[in-house]
Amino acid sequence: MHVNQKPRRRHSEQFKAQVLAACAEPGASVSAVALSFGVNANLVHQWRRGRGFKAARTVPPCPVIEPAPRFVALSLPAPTPAPSPAAGAPAPAIRVELKRGALGVNVIWPIAAAGDCTAWLRELTTDLLK
Repeated sequence: MHVNQKPRRRHSEQFKAQVLAACAEPGASVSAVALSFGVNANLVHQWRRGRGFKAARTVPPCPVIEPAPRFVALSLPAPTPAPSPAAGAPAPAIRVELKRGALGVNVIWPIAAAGDCTAWLRELTTDLLK
């Protein structure tokens, strides 16, 4: 043994069970639990896999049965029609400005065709990223 090494600690089965129970709590992280008990997270991971912990091998894991998701009906207010633009007022539009080096492109797309604009932008950006 080197002079700087600490002797290997031995943990009781009860202590290991306590650590593993804390890990099983909803939202618990192995790292945080290990830190709170003063042990290395890698060691706790080994215990969770059944290495170095006898009780983990003798007791089969209990499957967690979650209830099936249920459909929840929501009542939404009826959509209100968009106000028609006043005479001479510009219709609502999607405005896209693209710049690459010295090249600049401005695109104005009618908001009524937003789906087409989305498809065009997806195709354009896919081509640019190749």
